[in-house]
Amino acid sequence: MRSSIIIVATLAAFACSRPQPSAFTVSSPDGGLTVQFWLSPSGQAHYSATYGSKIAVDTSGMGFTFQNAPPLAEGLEVVEAKETTFDETWEMTWGEQRQVRNHYRELNVALREKEAPGRRFNVVFRVFDDGLGFRYAFPAQEGVDSLVFLSEDTEFTLGGDHTAWWQPGDWDIYEHIYSRNRVSEIDAIAKRNHPNLAQTYIPENAVNTPVTLRSDDGLYLCFHEAALYNYPSMTLRVDGPAHRFTSALAGRADGVKATVALPFNTPWRTVQVADRAGDLIESRLILNLNEPNQLKDVSWIRPMKYAGIWWEMHLDKSTWAMEGGRHGATTENAKAYIDFCAENNIQGLLVEGWNTGWERWIGFEDREGVFDFVTPYPDYDLTEVARYAQEKNVALIMHHETSSAVRTYDAQLDTAYALCEQLGIHAVKTGYVGKIIPGTEYHQGQWMVNHFQRVVETAARHKVMVDAHETIKDTGIRRTWPNFMSRETVRGQEFNAWSMEGGNPTDHPIMLAFTQMLAGPIDYTPGIVNLTLKPYKPNNRVKHTLAYELALYVVIYSPVQMAADLPEHYAGHPAMPFIREVVTDWEQTRVIDGEPGDFVAIARQERGGERWFLGAIANEAGKEMSVKLDFLPAGKRYELILYADGPEAHWDTNPTDMTVTRQEVAAGQTLNLRLAPGGGAAAVLKPL
Repeated sequence: MRSSIIIVATLAAFACSRPQPSAFTVSSPDGGLTVQFWLSPSGQAHYSATYGSKIAVDTSGMGFTFQNAPPLAEGLEVVEAKETTFDETWEMTWGEQRQVRNHYRELNVALREKEAPGRRFNVVFRVFDDGLGFRYAFPAQEGVDSLVFLSEDTEFTLGGDHTAWWQPGDWDIYEHIYSRNRVSEIDAIAKRNHPNLAQTYIPENAVNTPVTLRSDDGLYLCFHEAALYNYPSMTLRVDGPAHRFTSALAGRADGVKATVALPFNTPWRTVQVADRAGDLIESRLILNLNEPNQLKDVSWIRPMKYAGIWWEMHLDKSTWAMEGGRHGATTENAKAYIDFCAENNIQGLLVEGWNTGWERWIGFEDREGVFDFVTPYPDYDLTEVARYAQEKNVALIMHHETSSAVRTYDAQLDTAYALCEQLGIHAVKTGYVGKIIPGTEYHQGQWMVNHFQRVVETAARHKVMVDAHETIKDTGIRRTWPNFMSRETVRGQEFNAWSMEGGNPTDHPIMLAFTQMLAGPIDYTPGIVNLTLKPYKPNNRVKHTLAYELALYVVIYSPVQMAADLPEHYAGHPAMPFIREVVTDWEQTRVIDGEPGDFVAIARQERGGERWFLGAIANEAGKEMSVKLDFLPAGKRYELILYADGPEAHWDTNPTDMTVTRQEVAAGQTLNLRLAPGGGAAAVLKPL
């Protein structure tokens, strides 16, 4: 899938055996972003970055603390520095766009300690027009065959007390509501006790990544990481008075963060930069810092919409467990859902609660061995359901809830995925609810990062796609392993069914678009049309309008998008034509406008086709906006079908007021939208 790979220039600077000057500069291809690297008088590595005349990252230090070895910080010298330029265009297997340009300048600085033990490592910078990434490369070296990390001390010093959109630096989950504060006001510890969280561990005042910021002079930044392998997730410790973040790795109960054999490369530490918030969403920097696709055959990888025997459990219409007589995953119910999918252009069906063990899946300490992943309940004929789904051309999605008894799942991985392959099932949703067993580990630590990778690689061997819930955040490895389709890693739709107080606020998905979605696809499970959840949960509700809910299919990206509501709620519903028509794989994406937490409008063109889809959502203040249709090709006329908030629409008092109108449009025209409080708009544009 790689095309037009061009090594434009290679420049070896100071490539000789004696120590070299300690200050270096590298700029982005367009010259807009400049990174400086230098050693202080004490021999500590520092870097900074400027974007035009604005400070992206102020003077920031680098270093490591190890077990049974001195820290690696001061006393360094530069041995060699090389600058190269790279330019390619590659094609995504699936994604927000088909073609991606990967154009950067790289500075690779080799460092060593002046004194014994003389350890060596490299700092590698890649500078793009839309941001930068850097990582540490530890080569094989005499006397050191492995490293035990107690901390990574990478600093990210800001140019001021920026506005931040953040969530607590949790070692177990990402299911928190985002807050908006100045960096000096961030208090993650105060946010640790959220309703409806089954597991959470926040050891210090730190934030999860991606964390998005805006400087007072209008520069947007996002800090995250790319290519996370065999290493713990990075949270960012907050030093409010200094306006600084410092890497704080998720660890184990004994304080060790990671143990690695040499040679070893850390994940890339990333800083996306933009003058416009929407440019952060359009950036592909995280993907470009990952290696190309490792799978030779991707013909079985299929973006899709799916329904599920899932929402009915959250509404308490049925149960996961067979015990109690209200089991949802029966053969009869599954076939009815398959019929619904086949009739409504929904390509897949998720079935939860199909396998034995749900009577003791959560809240018990002895969860090891409770689930197996090949044995269905007696009222669910797995083979027959799989056969019927194939007959109806509906892809069955297997469900593997582990209840975080990870060793039980590890022991059955190959058997479970071999069963999927045998039955012609090419998709699995995994789950990791509860505290990790053994209790010395956390969801975001090195041990679990390696487990999640084993799952994806095992799935790939059996031609299975993975949609992972309660998993590690995305760091762009979907480029390398394109069967890793989507992740929950957010406070999703199910929170709306659990309690009114613990439900998602109106601005939550808007926050996600500018934070967690910058990492990669989100399985938010949209498509609820019965927004009041009556009669099942009359005291709960979804806190936005119907048009907003439809717009989520375009705004929140995932190659697997759910039609999450009950089939009976869709029958004859005016929202159903849009849900039938919207796609999940895109030729290109344009962010029209937006501001984190306030509003966002995005247009996407279907892959391999000419239709465009538009989604816009606003917080409780609402929004009036003009959308220029300049993303349409010139000289063509389009029919625009607009699903918009009605004149009385309001997220609280009248959420279902929606109008559906049609008009003829063309490039150069402007579409005026009125987004109600907590409202939105969704549209499909078809060439005439």
